[in-house]
Amino acid sequence: MTLFKTSFLNAIAVGVKMLVLLVINKVLAVYVGPAGYAAIGQFQNTIQIILSFSSGAINAGVTKYTAEYGLDSGRQRLIWSNAGTLALVASVVISVLIILFSEYMSVKLLGSAEFSGIFYWFAFTLTFFVFNALFLAVLNGKKETSLYVVSNISGSILSLCVTYALVVFYGLYGALLALAVYQSLTFLVTLFLCYRTSWFRLSLFLGWFDSATLKKLTKYALMAITTALCVPVSHMLIRGHLSVEFGQDVAGYWEAVWKLSSSYLIFITTTLSVYYLPRLSELSWGKELKSEIVSGYKFVIPTVVLMAAFIYIFRSQIVALLFSREFLAIGELLAWQLVGDVLKVTSWVLAYIMVSKAMTRLYICTEVIFSILFVLLTYQFSSMYGVEGAVMAHAANYLIYLLVVVYLIWPKLEGRDDSVNR
Repeated sequence: MTLFKTSFLNAIAVGVKMLVLLVINKVLAVYVGPAGYAAIGQFQNTIQIILSFSSGAINAGVTKYTAEYGLDSGRQRLIWSNAGTLALVASVVISVLIILFSEYMSVKLLGSAEFSGIFYWFAFTLTFFVFNALFLAVLNGKKETSLYVVSNISGSILSLCVTYALVVFYGLYGALLALAVYQSLTFLVTLFLCYRTSWFRLSLFLGWFDSATLKKLTKYALMAITTALCVPVSHMLIRGHLSVEFGQDVAGYWEAVWKLSSSYLIFITTTLSVYYLPRLSELSWGKELKSEIVSGYKFVIPTVVLMAAFIYIFRSQIVALLFSREFLAIGELLAWQLVGDVLKVTSWVLAYIMVSKAMTRLYICTEVIFSILFVLLTYQFSSMYGVEGAVMAHAANYLIYLLVVVYLIWPKLEGRDDSVNR
């Protein structure tokens, strides 16, 4: 599967997902408003953290080793059985903890005990969330791109149906409930698709732990948990800071800007995860790996620049279409956000090497440092330039990150760093 073919198939799924997000954003904008967006962002960040600790952290490792052991079904199955057993144990334990602390989490994260029921629903469906992600990771590693795409399209359609129905009838509570349950419904579709393959059996995902296999997966768990903590926590801190300094509506505007970024960048980021992670895992350091990165840049940079330019030119129409007139103020924030998005995607092409080659220490250090830097830059820039400083901080942070990644990774591609052979 080439980058172009993968991108084409992925574009179908992304097109459906973007259309779904357009409708969902519109529904949320009408029914929950800017302040509701801030609460939804808090809950989404919470879900990201919990899913990572529920063994979702190992899924990048599952994809990598499934691809790397493509000709060795025995080693593949050892990866799957360890991952599946870990997923089951971790998700059950964490579900119990969520139930026990549901009211506390509701008050601290969402500002009211009335949302504690949302955490009950999330606890009951968590295992399905985790196994849906695990099966998708295996499909990705097996390069079953068409099945991967069908599952993602199904998930998008289900999320639209569930979110629309619940938001219309229950408002903000319904929006949070939809986030808590829709992926458990997608699990049924993913399971059905996996059953249609010749290699899939549920029994392959349960077994005794193997220390050597767990050690391999642990590297990816550490990387994913770092991201799952750093990104949501940094966003929570920034969102809280903006709420205190400028009000809840302004925090909602900032959240809406990130929603817009996430919506159009899905095409790029999912292509990187679907194509690059298994592909780079197959390649050794050298000319072929460098060639793959260069070809990636030829596709990624023009694509993200054109998309960003289109959004900026038609920002007023896009904001009105995606959200509502209440959100027109975010058009003033988009310029710096889009610059930051271009820099982010440019840096991610190289950063994927850290993931595919299990460069655990380097990955963790850069994630932690630049998440902290993002928060500090936001605090400083927002005090100097107002809410626009938050998006300026996004651009500045990724400019520095890009320079650091180029400095650390490019010499290895050129063969000028002996550490790649150690």
